[in-house]
Amino acid sequence: MTFVSRIYSSLIDAMAVIAGATLVWLMVSVVVSVLMRNLGLQPFAWLFTSSEYGLLYMTMLGAPWLVREKGHVHIELVTSALPEGSRRIVSRLVAFTCVLVCVILAWKGLELFLKNIERGDYDTRAYYYPRWLLTITFPLSFGFMAVEFMRFVVGSDLMHTGDAGIHE
Repeated sequence: MTFVSRIYSSLIDAMAVIAGATLVWLMVSVVVSVLMRNLGLQPFAWLFTSSEYGLLYMTMLGAPWLVREKGHVHIELVTSALPEGSRRIVSRLVAFTCVLVCVILAWKGLELFLKNIERGDYDTRAYYYPRWLLTITFPLSFGFMAVEFMRFVVGSDLMHTGDAGIHE
């Protein structure tokens, strides 16, 4: 594994760890909010806001790792019924379609991110939060997902194994 590959893989792993930590924060914030309500207190406004931001960060930062680990939900009913050669072609076509979608979303996300910086947009809820800190996740996440899906297009590993579906 080359130095660049190790750095890239470590970055994807770090994003997944941050996503996992965010999931823990979401659990803590919900428990604290419910406890405060049950004690007759008004939950802090920033608890709701940080939970909303956390949902975005958790989803976007964890997605590239899920692609790498084949953790996204997909149904292999059709691909498991195909012969090996056809399954390889269909799997690579599906992965290539995913690359195209991710590239388009990364590009549009980059445009949005740059527009937020240019305008100096802020999300104003419980506190002022620079909107670019939210939208930076779009080009990063979809860009990394495009790379991960591309590995299924050109690599030896397939996205669809053929083990699920009718063989279960």
